[in-house]
Amino acid sequence: MSVQDHPAYEERPQQGMSTKSKAGLVLIGFLIIAGALLFTEHWAHVLGLLIWLPLLACPLMHLFMHHGGHGHRHADNQPTDGRSK
Repeated sequence: MSVQDHPAYEERPQQGMSTKSKAGLVLIGFLIIAGALLFTEHWAHVLGLLIWLPLLACPLMHLFMHHGGHGHRHADNQPTDGRSK
C-alpha cells in the first residue's frame, strides 16, 4: 500500500511560491539589472560602432538583395542541348 492509497493521506495545499518560481524571478531580475548596466556602461562603444553600419550594409545588401545583372546566367536562360548561344 502506497502513501497515496492510505485513507488518512491528504495532499497539503501549496502555500506561496515554489522554489523554482522564486529562482526564476531572481534570475530574471538579475538579467534585467545586468543588461541595464551593460547598456549604460558600453553605450559610448555602441555609438562609436554605429558609424561603420552603412559601410557594412553595402556588401550585405549586395549579397542578399542584388539579383541578376553583372552577366550572370541562370539555368532557365541556358539552351537545353548543351550548346552556347
